[in-house]
Amino acid sequence: MSGRYVVALDQGTTSSRALLVARDGMVRATVQNEFPQIYPRPGWVEHDPRDILATQLGALTELMVSNNLSAADIDSIAITNQRETTIVWDRQTGEPVYNAIVWQCRRTAPLMEEMAENPELVEAIVEKTGLVPDAYFSASKIKWILDNVEGARAAAEAGRLAFGTVDTWLIWTLTRGQVHATDTTNASRTLLFNIHTLEWDPFLLELFDIPVSMLPEVRPSAGLFGHTAADSIVPGIPICGVAGDQQAALFGQCCFKSGQAKNTYGTGCFLLMHTGRTPCRSSHNLITTIAASAPGTEGPEYALEGSVFMGGALMQWIRDGLGLVEDVAETSAIARSVPDDGGVVIVPAFTGLGAPYWDGTARGIICGLTRGTTSAHIVRAALEALAFQVHDLVRAMEADAPEPLSVLNVDGGASANDFLMQFQADVLRCNLQRPQNRETTAMGAAYLAGLATGFWNSTEELEALRSADDVYRPGLEDARHAVLLARWNEAVTRCLFRP
Repeated sequence: MSGRYVVALDQGTTSSRALLVARDGMVRATVQNEFPQIYPRPGWVEHDPRDILATQLGALTELMVSNNLSAADIDSIAITNQRETTIVWDRQTGEPVYNAIVWQCRRTAPLMEEMAENPELVEAIVEKTGLVPDAYFSASKIKWILDNVEGARAAAEAGRLAFGTVDTWLIWTLTRGQVHATDTTNASRTLLFNIHTLEWDPFLLELFDIPVSMLPEVRPSAGLFGHTAADSIVPGIPICGVAGDQQAALFGQCCFKSGQAKNTYGTGCFLLMHTGRTPCRSSHNLITTIAASAPGTEGPEYALEGSVFMGGALMQWIRDGLGLVEDVAETSAIARSVPDDGGVVIVPAFTGLGAPYWDGTARGIICGLTRGTTSAHIVRAALEALAFQVHDLVRAMEADAPEPLSVLNVDGGASANDFLMQFQADVLRCNLQRPQNRETTAMGAAYLAGLATGFWNSTEELEALRSADDVYRPGLEDARHAVLLARWNEAVTRCLFRP
C-alpha cells in the first residue's frame, strides 16, 4: 500500500471526472469537465476522442494539483467508463481515424435490424454474447468505421489499427501505447465477445468482418493493466481496476452475491442483478452480461440487466412539459401533501414500453382523472409510475434469475427522493438500501483497484464501510398493495395500441 488514496477516473457520456477516494470509502475531492456532443445527422452521436482525453487528463491533473498531491500519495488508478462507445485509432501515430461513435448512435440500425430478421443468427448471437443484435453495441460501429472511413479497412487488415471502448483508449494513452487491453465487462458489451469462453468469438468477427488484430487483450476487472508513463502527471502508478459504468455501480453497491441487485435512477433506470457463476438466459428480453468480480474469484460471474426508458426523464416532463413543479426536488414534499394519488395512474410510454412488455407502439396515458384531481395527485402518480416500472422489471428478472431479490440497492439522482424510495420498497415488498456515498460507479472501480493492490483487504471490509446506509422497509398493507398493482396493470393494458 504505497499511497493514501485511490484515484477513480469516471469517463461518462457528457463529462469526464476524477475522484479521490480514501481508505474509509469516502470521496475526498472531485473534479469534473464536460465536453461537446457531436450530432452530424439525426440519430448520429459522436465524441471527439481527443476531447475525451483532454477533459479526463485535465480532471486528473487538476485533482492532483488542487489537492497538493504527488504520485507517492496515490495507491492506484481505477477507470470506469461509458460502455459500447467505439474508438478506432492508428497504432503508429496514436491518432483516431474517426470520431468515437457513441453508444446512443443509431446509424447502424438498418444493418442490425436486417440481422434480427434471421432467427438462427439471433439465436447464435444471444447464445454467445448474452446480447441481442442491436446498434447499441460496438460491433456494428467498428464495421461502419472500417467500411466508411477511407483507407481504414486496408490499414486494419495490415494490423495498423486498434479498437477500444473508452477504457481501452484511456489505458493506451496513460501507458503511452504500451498496453492495449480492456476488461471482461466492457468486452461483454461489444457483441464480439463470447461470455462463456471469455474470448473474442471467431464466428462473430467473421460476421462483422473485423480483423482480430484490432482487438484488445481482455483481462479481469480487478488486476494490473499497466503503469502510467514516466512523463505523466502521476508517473509509475498502477492501473488496477477497470469496469463499464453499470457493472462498476453494481460492484460499488457491494452486490457481490447472487440475488443482490442495484437500480440506478437516472434519465432512465438501469437495473442489474447478480446471478452468480452461471449465466442466466432471459426469457423476458433482458440482457445477460458479465459482472465485475473481486480478485481471486474463480471463473467469471454474471448479471442480468434491464432498463426502464422513462425514469428521471418523466419527472423532467412533469417540470418542463406540464409546468407542475419548478424543481424536481420539490416532488417528494408535493406527493406527500395529498393522502394518496386520487385514483390517478400515469403510464409513461412516451417511446413505447420496454421489458417485460416490449411494445414499441405503446404510448403514454394518464388514467383516473376527475374534477377532484390536482397537480399534486399527478406529481404523486408520476413518482409512483417510476416505482411500478421498476417493479415490473424486477419481477421479470426474478422470473429469469435463480433466486428472488434479497435487497435492492439504489443510486442515481432520483434516489434522493424519499417518497419515491419508500413507495418503491412498498411496491417491491423488499428493503431498499441507499448509500450515504452516492458515487457508486466511481466507487466500484476504486474498490476493484484497491482490492487488487491490497488497499482494501476483502469485500467484507467494503461491506462494513456501508454501515450508515439509509434503509427503506416496506409497510404497505396487503389489500392496498393488491389494488395499486391491479390499477397499474389495467392502465398498462389500456396504453398498448392495437392496430
